[in-house]
Amino acid sequence: MRKRWKEFVRDESGIGVVEMILILVVLIALVLIFKSQLTSLVGTIFDKISTQSGRV
Repeated sequence: MRKRWKEFVRDESGIGVVEMILILVVLIALVLIFKSQLTSLVGTIFDKISTQSGRV
């Protein structure tokens, strides 16, 4: 019984999936929190790209 418990504690095969899910949850939360700021930033960047592309 102890041997099985030690193997269970040492088994790390599911940790990668849990970490990926937590990272995705944090990223989605950040996007939702800063949605308006991100939208204005992307809009500003695309405006600069479109105005400065005529110079090239």
